[in-house]
Amino acid sequence: MIILAAASRFLPHWHNFTAVGAMGLFGAAYFNKKYWSFLVPLIALWFSDLILNNVVYGAFFEGFVWFAPFSIYVYTGFIGVVLVGLLSLKKIRPKNILIASLLASIVFFLVSNFGSFLTNPMYTKDLPGLLTAYAAGIPFFWNTLLANIVYTFLLIGVFEWVTQGSLQRVWAKA
Repeated sequence: MIILAAASRFLPHWHNFTAVGAMGLFGAAYFNKKYWSFLVPLIALWFSDLILNNVVYGAFFEGFVWFAPFSIYVYTGFIGVVLVGLLSLKKIRPKNILIASLLASIVFFLVSNFGSFLTNPMYTKDLPGLLTAYAAGIPFFWNTLLANIVYTFLLIGVFEWVTQGSLQRVWAKA
């Protein structure tokens, strides 16, 4: 399921409308060994980054890129997404999935746009520059939020249906 979610990055999509956040929330909800909640989605994200950075965006880099400089902020934001999932998806309920999707989107937005502020020379390194970086990220936030909601419900719904034969476990106690 996580590999399929990572593959969504290669399909045509709106900016930030991928299943990346849902990978982290799904892993947090279902992996018994919680370190796998971090490792599996992060490794899937890294492998997809290798392809994207060296094939799709290769013209923007010199030589082979194992880890793009800005990626530290994306991966840190993603770790925050998994932490949100660990805290809010102890019980798989529609309300919890919705709350986790919202909180994960906010955490990722705050971390990744702070990274943009720090690394992009277009932003002045003061409070107005930080606020400008966050304002510039707002259109991407809405796509991230919608993607997290849609894909998290989809991943969890398909998993429950395949493993339980129905969605009753998730929806019965809505």
